[in-house]
Amino acid sequence: MDIKIKIPKDVEYIINELNANGFEAYSVGGCVRDSLLNKEPKDWDITTSAKPQEIKQIFPKTIDTGIEHGTVTVRLHGENYEVTTYRIDGKYDDGRHPNSVSFSTSLKEDLMRRDFTINAMAYSPKDGLIDMYDGVNDLSRGIIRCVGNPIERFSEDALRMLRAIRFAGQLGFKIEEKTKAAITELSENIVKVSCERIMVEISKLIISNNPDKLMLLFETGISKYFLPEWDRMASTEQNNINHIYSVGEHTIKVLQAVKSLYAGNDERELRVLSWSAFLHDVAKPDCLTTDENGTDHFYGHPQKGSRMAQEVLKRLKFDNYTISMVTRIINYHDYRFDGNRRNIRRFMSKAGVDILPYLFILMEADLCGQSDYNREEKRSRIEEAKDIVKDILDKQESVSIKDLCIGGNDLMQVGIPQGKIIGDIMNRLLEDVLDEPKHNDRKYLLGKAMDIYKK
Repeated sequence: MDIKIKIPKDVEYIINELNANGFEAYSVGGCVRDSLLNKEPKDWDITTSAKPQEIKQIFPKTIDTGIEHGTVTVRLHGENYEVTTYRIDGKYDDGRHPNSVSFSTSLKEDLMRRDFTINAMAYSPKDGLIDMYDGVNDLSRGIIRCVGNPIERFSEDALRMLRAIRFAGQLGFKIEEKTKAAITELSENIVKVSCERIMVEISKLIISNNPDKLMLLFETGISKYFLPEWDRMASTEQNNINHIYSVGEHTIKVLQAVKSLYAGNDERELRVLSWSAFLHDVAKPDCLTTDENGTDHFYGHPQKGSRMAQEVLKRLKFDNYTISMVTRIINYHDYRFDGNRRNIRRFMSKAGVDILPYLFILMEADLCGQSDYNREEKRSRIEEAKDIVKDILDKQESVSIKDLCIGGNDLMQVGIPQGKIIGDIMNRLLEDVLDEPKHNDRKYLLGKAMDIYKK
């Protein structure tokens, strides 16, 4: 096929060296797909007819990263390139991993074991693009389609079902009908996949440009096995003047808004924001009540949602940092600022300054998924609060014990004994300073501390 792809010099060198030694070699998989989509590939994988030991003989610097599966890492100019022998996978008894792997000399056999047509293309400068399964046309049509029989592909590896949905989100593609039907039929097999792998795929999906593909989790029935909370959100309506979408549709609108409002490029920050947005209304189905006028209410959903989010994130094996940040953001996402500087200082002290940038983005995004009712008034309250928070921080007004100009050692030096009383007094002093920032004065605070101690 007469399609040219620009490949890195090191990749071209590896392919040429393998060819010069009598072996076939191609860049393969995601790097070919991304190149055809005019995206910068993150990794360049190479497939070859050479056996692992033959690869090691050709290149002076190699690492046995997965040699039992045919993968040798070639190191060039400080970079690593995975070179894998053509292979045929054996049976997948556990629905995730092949029982055995045998090496092959056929590129066709290697490509036919891959998941989707758009990931089953190979390229070399000598032979050009090798597309045996119509991957190029599927790319142009925007379709995720399995190589061969989708029932067989998903029965081999259940993770592929989530990968199909994740690719649909990342690329903005549709899942071909037979492929989607196979996911629905085999959805229960997702229980064979570890929570860690599920977490990675869902994280990539929710930070993608098309989080609306989350609905595919619900439509195919796959999410009920690892995230039943999402199924309930997707099917819960909101008959309330503030809303025009179901909880699930609202959540997707908020995720889309978060992506556009976040101006940074830190993947960890975006993950915290996106999971906060995804789970901010997770408790609404549980908190739903309907009054005599038919209006729905969700009293207490932020607090209950914080607890439920913790359960979800622990189930998916998230790290403690992400769990702490997301649960605190959700706990306060519906807080109503009143413009009172003293109250905002107290809020900052209670919620934690570290979550505020995320919280304000989520609050703004939340409005984007609501009705127009009082939207500008709500937005103006948020903007006013942001300005006050910035001024409090700029003026270094104390909002935590560590901001006070004295500490526990200072209290002990003036005769207050070590123990629980030190912490109690420091908390009382912070309360004083939150009311009046000017009281953050050494002489004043030590005097206040002695007065508290003597009482």
